[in-house]
Amino acid sequence: MASMNDTALAFRALHRPGQPVLLANVYDAITARAVGSLPSCRALATASYTVTAIAAVAKELGKPLTVDLQDGYSERLEEAVQCTIDAGAVGINIEDADKAVNLYSATEAAERVRRVVAIAVRNRLPDFVVNARTDTLRHGGVLEDAIVRGRAYLAAGAFNVVVWGGPQRGGLSRQEVNSLTDAFQGRLNIMRNDMVAGGLSLQDVAKIGVARCSMGPFLQFTLADEAAKAAAAFIGTGPNEST
Repeated sequence: MASMNDTALAFRALHRPGQPVLLANVYDAITARAVGSLPSCRALATASYTVTAIAAVAKELGKPLTVDLQDGYSERLEEAVQCTIDAGAVGINIEDADKAVNLYSATEAAERVRRVVAIAVRNRLPDFVVNARTDTLRHGGVLEDAIVRGRAYLAAGAFNVVVWGGPQRGGLSRQEVNSLTDAFQGRLNIMRNDMVAGGLSLQDVAKIGVARCSMGPFLQFTLADEAAKAAAAFIGTGPNEST
């Protein structure tokens, strides 16, 4: 059997600027199996929800797993990363804003990336894929702030950078995606909503040179909407419609 680091290496190899790895983020064992069974699925990615059940499916299907770890759960960073590795993940997303939506300083956020890498190395996972996200644009920062932060995270050991445009500012523009891709030498993760906001197709971001695209919670929200429609069709939409 391949070692976890072999799997991490295989996951790294999927990140090709101009041929981005596409991640349809899953949130439970059912969606993990539905997405993971697709021949076009190269790896599984969570959306900050149940990890253990998804990890079991990833192992069964023989596909790398990356986990959205939010900000690493504040002071429980080492514990959270260790539990994620123990579950079988070979990569994580880590954000530079905590659950209270407070932005870490660039220095502190970079140090947290270093701490993640150190834990992975201790687990004999030197090729653990750290996808570092910056939310500085949501906090009034300009694109140069995102570039400075992203470069600091890459220097600290991150493998890719996510720059979230966020709905408040209308996502990322095509020119911003171009600038970020150049700044990070292709090591950029674009989220689906930012692609849509910028009028970008998968062909567009591939041509620009992006290495990774993900759906975030879009799949979950879509399925939840469909579930609500099915439930409403069955039980009705008002208190007097059931029998």
